[in-house]
Amino acid sequence: MNRIILGRTGLEVSVLGLGAGGDSRLGSGRIAEADSLRLVHAAIERGVSFIDTAEAYGTEALLGKALREVPRERVVLSTKKTTRLDAPVRPEDVVSSLHASLGRLGTDHIDVYHLHGVLPHHYADLRERIVPVLLRLREQGKIRFLGITEAFAADPSHAMLEQALRDDFWDVVMVGFNLLNQSARTSVFPLTRAKNVGTLIMFAVRRALSQPERLRELLADLAERGKVSTELAAEGLDGLLEGEDISSLPDAAYRFCRDEPGAHVILSGTSSVAHLLENARSIDAPPLTARARERLIEAFARVDDVSGH
Repeated sequence: MNRIILGRTGLEVSVLGLGAGGDSRLGSGRIAEADSLRLVHAAIERGVSFIDTAEAYGTEALLGKALREVPRERVVLSTKKTTRLDAPVRPEDVVSSLHASLGRLGTDHIDVYHLHGVLPHHYADLRERIVPVLLRLREQGKIRFLGITEAFAADPSHAMLEQALRDDFWDVVMVGFNLLNQSARTSVFPLTRAKNVGTLIMFAVRRALSQPERLRELLADLAERGKVSTELAAEGLDGLLEGEDISSLPDAAYRFCRDEPGAHVILSGTSSVAHLLENARSIDAPPLTARARERLIEAFARVDDVSGH
């Protein structure tokens, strides 16, 4: 498994990260608990050392169970505190949520603890009221590094992260990036690279890149709004990837994200060992050709308002 240093954290992690969220996540009820446990163990055996979850996913306890027999130093754990509630999150909620996450995960510290799905108009309030709490928890050794994640579906142009990265609190950010919406290249990655902030890439592959009918619908919508060419909407992505040694569109999509300057960990949520191993092969595969990358970048250069879901 390819490995990388996660920005200024100095943590050496696998480029492929196991995501415990998303529609096909482990523990989602689609498969038995024993199969979810086997999936986590298979990921670690394959060399995956970065695992991401959240209190909102409902998968922390399952991960804790799966990791009981795994040496703690083999895994970098990332989890998140929900912020999108009916009422503003309170400082005491953060403390109690962290302690509950520690208990469910069966550990005495979280490597990267995020504020989860922060919307642009919530950021300033969270910075003033909640960041001091996170800093105290870090001083106590319960958190190693601070992270923040955007709500990519609601904020596909990254307005929140553009705010957050003006500050110097964040060691890691989770950002939406895929070959359909590459806007983070100009709005986020220059800021993370300047401050050596670690990046976790979500939405590398979602419905539009794994379901042909959804892709056709999305391309048609983008063409109607002048975001992509009518030729692309009619022909799909095959012409852009002509001559590439790829096994599938998701294979190309993972490799496209992996080689983006500024991208560190590419997250993959799955409930299937076979799917996990397939994604791992993509992460370890050779790069797309420069010609293919240039075509993909040019084709979607005007897109900044879709997530690919």
